[in-house]
Amino acid sequence: MSRNYNHAALVLLLLLASSNFILSVFAKSRSPITDSEIKQKKTECYADIDSGLWGGQCKSSSIAKENCALKCLSPACYELIYESDPLEEGEKDFIRSQEFKYCMHKLSLGESLEGVRGTFNY
Repeated sequence: MSRNYNHAALVLLLLLASSNFILSVFAKSRSPITDSEIKQKKTECYADIDSGLWGGQCKSSSIAKENCALKCLSPACYELIYESDPLEEGEKDFIRSQEFKYCMHKLSLGESLEGVRGTFNY
């Protein structure tokens, strides 16, 4: 039991440290994140999910994996765009996808996320 607790605490500590690092990089960079940087970060998130770092629920289906990858990529943007209505099997949501990228763009510039949701509704 103690060993599992220590492992879980270590994983939590690593997740917190990496999210704080990412936030500090975003806050200090002042240059917009590029599509290739987003793609690279998402690839790293998929690797973390595949290794079990995000738990079994993130490996239960392809859509669960995608929702976890989006949350890994940007917890703040995931919360704003997807948390209240996660992606469902077979769903392609171009508008929310664009809002998510726009959210990451604004975060990378250290800008407010106010008004991001609903920006691309036509």
